[in-house]
Amino acid sequence: MHDAIRNARAQQRQVRSQVRESDAYGFFNLLTGPELFDKVESLLPPHRERRFPPTETLSMFLAQALSADRSCQKAVDEAAIKRLAAGLTPCSTHTGAYCRARLRLPTEMVHTLAGYVGQCVTAHAPDAWHWRGRPVRLVDGTTLVMPDTPANQAAYPQARSQKSGLGFPLCRMVGLVCLGSGAVLQAAIGHYRGKGGDEQSLLRSILDTLERGDLLLGDAFYATYFLLCTLRERGIDAVFEQHGSRQRTTDFRCGQRLGVRDHLMLLPKPVTKPDWMSQADYEQAPQSLTVRELRTGGKTLVTTLLCPKLTDKAALRALYRDRWHVELDLRNIKTTLGMDRLSCQTPAMAIKEIWVYLLAYNLIRLMMAQAAWLAHRLPRQLSFKHTVQIWIAWTYHANRIDDDKLYGLFVLIAQQHVGERPGRIEPRALKRRLKPYPLLTIPRATARAHVREHGHPEKLK
Repeated sequence: MHDAIRNARAQQRQVRSQVRESDAYGFFNLLTGPELFDKVESLLPPHRERRFPPTETLSMFLAQALSADRSCQKAVDEAAIKRLAAGLTPCSTHTGAYCRARLRLPTEMVHTLAGYVGQCVTAHAPDAWHWRGRPVRLVDGTTLVMPDTPANQAAYPQARSQKSGLGFPLCRMVGLVCLGSGAVLQAAIGHYRGKGGDEQSLLRSILDTLERGDLLLGDAFYATYFLLCTLRERGIDAVFEQHGSRQRTTDFRCGQRLGVRDHLMLLPKPVTKPDWMSQADYEQAPQSLTVRELRTGGKTLVTTLLCPKLTDKAALRALYRDRWHVELDLRNIKTTLGMDRLSCQTPAMAIKEIWVYLLAYNLIRLMMAQAAWLAHRLPRQLSFKHTVQIWIAWTYHANRIDDDKLYGLFVLIAQQHVGERPGRIEPRALKRRLKPYPLLTIPRATARAHVREHGHPEKLK
């Protein structure tokens, strides 16, 4: 107990020292520095004075994303209470004005700001946060559920396996995440099904986010010939799990042997042109590509890191294990923040809501990066949910930001560390029993009419 107290006090002294030595334009002084505010000002659309100007609207929208109760009514009620507590004229608690203000908020503004915050975090990242001095980017996709409205269904149809009136509109999102900081650099949003909605197509639409010298880490969905060719042309290396179609046919007796189940292979260009690819691009693609295939950690990996002396199997196994962080990051966005089920009733507002969530996530990652740097830790060692809880409490009680309060905020964020749990396995099953309600197998309107006529089943009364 005494050792823990001494360590905590030593960490507080360390963070306090770092805060005092950092000038206003220092390494990670972005939370209160002028850069972020200047960027917000530059993106503001022309507007007249209203009850909810764009900056306040965005602030309230972000607060909704970080709140367990995401209703517009709660956001407006809190705004009315803050005005009353500040001695200002209370505003109406009706939500109409705020909802119209959210509608006027440009999606491109929120999108640009989310990417800017992510780039700010990664641009200031020290080499210690990289893998052997190289920035590592994680890629993965996920699906999001929208409210079941006719407009959402028309723009983002539900899965074909679900009957009409019983499913929910779905969209797919593919994101590029910084391994070192956890910030989302860019994301692409598309349909769950149909041409252009697959993870490969969405990733290609944001490849310009990657820079020469980056290292891309992804699962088996991305280990395709043409993507590897594109990355090589851009000077970007990749480490993917072997594609499912080649998983069982990989023969380590072929190619140039580098070690036990480790070889170089010359892949020929696929004979069939992909549907998404133009004929001109297909003809310009190289006729062959040399990649390295290796078996390690129970997985077959394919990579453009060809030299076994520079990157041995153990290093690649440890690197690919870090790919799991993107799964945890998506879980933080969807489960901790609540983006797995969107609230907005129209497609345009639902997309805007997604970008607000990503902006909120990146702002939390920005604070975690600052706290980690000041405490001489890695951002991945800090707890995302703990930081969200600290920030929500901060917004309720901090009237103004100064160095002493900022120091205290970073100390609190850096106190909670997440444990190392390599190879963790959990069953995908629920222990807590759900209520014994049957599944809805007919449209809700039809079910209501049936209940009016026949009443509820006896066991549910």
